[in-house]
Amino acid sequence: MKRREIIKTLSAIPVAGGMMSIEPFVTSEIQKKPVSDAGLLSNPAEGALALGPQIYQSIGVEPVINCKGTFTAVGGSVELSEVRKAVDYASQNYVYIDELAMAVGKRLAAITGAEWGMVSSGCAAGMKHVTIACLTDGDPEKLVRVPDLTGFTKTEVIAPRYSRNQYDHAIRNAGIKLITVDTMDELKNAISSRTAMIYLFSAPQEYNEGPLSVDNVAAVAKEKNIPILVDAAAEVLTIPNIHLKRGATIVAYSGGKAIRGPQCAGLLLGKKDLLFAAWQASSPHHGPGRDNKVGKEEHIGMLAAVETWVKRNHPEEEKTWISWLEYISKKVTTVNGVSTKITEPQGVDNRTARLSISWDPAALNITAEEVAADLAENKPRIVIGGGRTNPREGTTSISISAHMMLPGDEKVVADRIYKILAQKHEKKEVVVEPPAAVLSGNWDVSVEYYSGKGEHKLILGKQEGNDIRGTHKSTFSMLDIAGKIEGKKVRLQSSYRDNAETVPFTFDGVIDGDSFSGVLYLGEYRSANFIAKRSESRQRPVNNITVPSYGGKKSDSW
Repeated sequence: MKRREIIKTLSAIPVAGGMMSIEPFVTSEIQKKPVSDAGLLSNPAEGALALGPQIYQSIGVEPVINCKGTFTAVGGSVELSEVRKAVDYASQNYVYIDELAMAVGKRLAAITGAEWGMVSSGCAAGMKHVTIACLTDGDPEKLVRVPDLTGFTKTEVIAPRYSRNQYDHAIRNAGIKLITVDTMDELKNAISSRTAMIYLFSAPQEYNEGPLSVDNVAAVAKEKNIPILVDAAAEVLTIPNIHLKRGATIVAYSGGKAIRGPQCAGLLLGKKDLLFAAWQASSPHHGPGRDNKVGKEEHIGMLAAVETWVKRNHPEEEKTWISWLEYISKKVTTVNGVSTKITEPQGVDNRTARLSISWDPAALNITAEEVAADLAENKPRIVIGGGRTNPREGTTSISISAHMMLPGDEKVVADRIYKILAQKHEKKEVVVEPPAAVLSGNWDVSVEYYSGKGEHKLILGKQEGNDIRGTHKSTFSMLDIAGKIEGKKVRLQSSYRDNAETVPFTFDGVIDGDSFSGVLYLGEYRSANFIAKRSESRQRPVNNITVPSYGGKKSDSW
């Protein structure tokens, strides 16, 4: 599963049979804590930092084996040994950062064939810096005013709808107006003297094959002299660069993903003049990029990663990944009813070998979601690409990505999954408790966030058995909400979406008379505490209703 697909899945938790089907870490009882701790995956014990292989464990944090991919939430990737050595040496001296940036930029250009290269503090920061460069044209008087674009000639960025995603927030941080288009005609009509840049996300198929593909967009942009920024965060580095060859002005990569450089670094390649303006908008210079500092260690570490990239034997690495998955496959398929499928590395985005492990949940009495939860919560901890059950087909499956695994992980992973699937699991009898109360009506909801409070409302319609639906008035929106009450347990879900970003709301509480309270889970934004109380609304008396007459018809009153 790709990075952005998984994020969308986390943001849109479905209502399933029984209680809500939520990601394993959300349902973990360990998360249900007072607001000061609510939302933590665990509650680490205090400990003094001890340098050595157990450095994380020394402060109460248990590492995980990464079978999911290059996700920031689990640390991205493990730096190459060449990168760690380079960073260590770089940290032992002082240097003028501007001189270092120029030297690194020149060397990156020589390696990759691009006009110039720049190191940013992550891909998103690099996208912000390039946007600012397109707004300011290198004019520092404009630069120090960002994100106040009053008086600026260029204030807009255009993006095809397929390119809209959570990460374009970095572009919007510059204060621009982001215009979304669906067709080439809309793109052409959107272009004006205010257009600073066109943003394209390279992962969707439309980028390569649709009417708004990079080639088609580049043909229009070049004629109008409008820069194109391509977000290739999770891609492997291609030399010569495929995006620049197809007409992109700048391409942005995450340094801590496939390239396996510093996790807090990004890589920008493309036009020299625009990258000079982007560097001007970056730390150590003051202005809107000062908050995205790149240290001497990240500069050298990123360069070391690219230097190493061109020397790595990528085909052999991919053969090794497949051999790891074959080892796991061989082990787990000794369990009756378990089947596997290996998909070899494809494309450039999230390029990895993948293993799908499937079985009939009714035969083994365990679902993929339960396996994923076991792997995530128990030692040795393993994070995978989630678990999915397909009731119609009678199958359940987990997915394992190989490119972020380390040598030896395959044995641990194979043993853990085999042990879970091979052991006998008792058949679970699903007993649905009848509701202990009727939730229909209006509810005033007080939400206690980490540092403040909010007021929401629930307008719940007719309750049908355990099921109930209605409307959730959040801070800014009126949202559809649905859920269940089993006994005194209440779970309700809604979802707020704006600017390609999603905030899920999962109310998990217990009813007590005319109130119910518990934890409000907010997906990647962790959680809050809430208490819902029935509204004390006064009912107006029903008066006679008169329908006005039109066209000479007599009015009617009843």
